[in-house]
Amino acid sequence: MTQIVLLTKVDCHFCDQAKETLDRLAAEYPLHVREVALDSAEGRALAARSGAPFPPVAFLDGEVFAYGRLPEHKLRQRLARAAIV
Repeated sequence: MTQIVLLTKVDCHFCDQAKETLDRLAAEYPLHVREVALDSAEGRALAARSGAPFPPVAFLDGEVFAYGRLPEHKLRQRLARAAIV
């Protein structure tokens, strides 16, 4: 199962799009998605560690996958490869 942490903030259009994308993909792939608010202590630490300039930030299995608009096609490819392995 792929672990995804999504770093978000309130009133963020790209964050809302990322959540919708992950909801769709969770119906097709085994995902565990956890949302972390940027303004929380954990969120600030994740943002500092990743060096991402703005939310959302998607971490796949602990590694930065994307920030800003979540690339659904690229994520689908990555999840499909993981399902084959």
